[in-house]
Amino acid sequence: MAPFDQHDPAFIADPYPVFAALRAEAEVHWHEEMGVALAVSHAASSAVLRHRSLGRLWTDAKPVEQFTSFNLLHRNSLLENEPPTHGRLRRLVAAAFGRGHVERLRPWITELADRLVDGLVAAIEAEGQADLLSHVAAPLPVEVIAELLGVPAADRPLLQPWSNAIVKMYEYDLAPEKKAAAERAAAEFVGYLRDLVSLRRETPGDDLVSDLVAVTGTDGAKLTEDELVATAVLLLMAGHEATVNVIGNGVNALMAHREQWQRLVADQSLLSTAVEELIRYDSPLQLFERTATAPVEIAGFHVEPGQKIAALLGAAARDPEVFADPDALDVSRTSNPHLGFGMGIHYCLGAPLARIEVQAALSALTRKLPTARLAAEPRRRAEFVLRGLHELPLTS
Repeated sequence: MAPFDQHDPAFIADPYPVFAALRAEAEVHWHEEMGVALAVSHAASSAVLRHRSLGRLWTDAKPVEQFTSFNLLHRNSLLENEPPTHGRLRRLVAAAFGRGHVERLRPWITELADRLVDGLVAAIEAEGQADLLSHVAAPLPVEVIAELLGVPAADRPLLQPWSNAIVKMYEYDLAPEKKAAAERAAAEFVGYLRDLVSLRRETPGDDLVSDLVAVTGTDGAKLTEDELVATAVLLLMAGHEATVNVIGNGVNALMAHREQWQRLVADQSLLSTAVEELIRYDSPLQLFERTATAPVEIAGFHVEPGQKIAALLGAAARDPEVFADPDALDVSRTSNPHLGFGMGIHYCLGAPLARIEVQAALSALTRKLPTARLAAEPRRRAEFVLRGLHELPLTS
């Protein structure tokens, strides 16, 4: 019997009691339907993410002739490769990132968040309520990544639908029509970025794509065009989906814990710890897979070569062995070693940018909409791996 039904609406609504029961039984459980072992404790999840015989080994979506672009993006992604390819890609991408892009964007992100929240407030004043996701949480990361990559303003509305369609492929038991939609989106995105890369080769700008085109390693290594395209798509998909869900899940949690919302309204110095706590409390990414390249033992569970094991991040984030009062939301929590950005060589390269975005959104909301409250119960999305909401209606 599977340890849980990942399609069960009751489980999706609140998986954390199930995770607690699983942790009490064992640190690792086999899920037959999903075909993966699940590490549910913080220690076991950390071991999965750090173990060098557990890697990100990409397996093409099949039939391969139907997923040409989707597979291209993942074969060439630093997230889906192990050393030595991963090391080469990460050094080059980090070098391009290290040219001051994050700090360059910090004041712009603050201004953007303020403008978006002003729009939310205006909509609430006009209609009595408005959706946080469509007004703030969804457009914020798309605009930031588009600005980072140098995507022209007229083309930016293309990005979010592409990202939304592609990331559906990370769920288990996806319907055929959604798989086809993911491939169409990937093909369109690849084609668009090839044109953008070609433009930046001829006319460099003050953007990350220009730096990715130009960056050269000490050994003369450069990114191939496929690797450059895959890097840009990874930045959008990882940066967009996770940030939307941190803001949506996080504000939903704050609305349910009014005393924590009021603490943020009263004290902006708590924003940095609040960001970490919201990532921990209701993790936007619940599961992250690895594949064994050699026999591995995690918390007494044997993983054979080729077998998959995943860190169940949502379960690790509520482990009482690591987090005091783990089911409580505490925006001032300082001992907070959550695994939301991963660990080891695949630690999220965009983590500093994501933190700035979420903090800017929370700052603007608490300053401009201090009396915010839910206008209606939000609808949770049916997906398990990427945990988020359809909408978050707010009023004041």
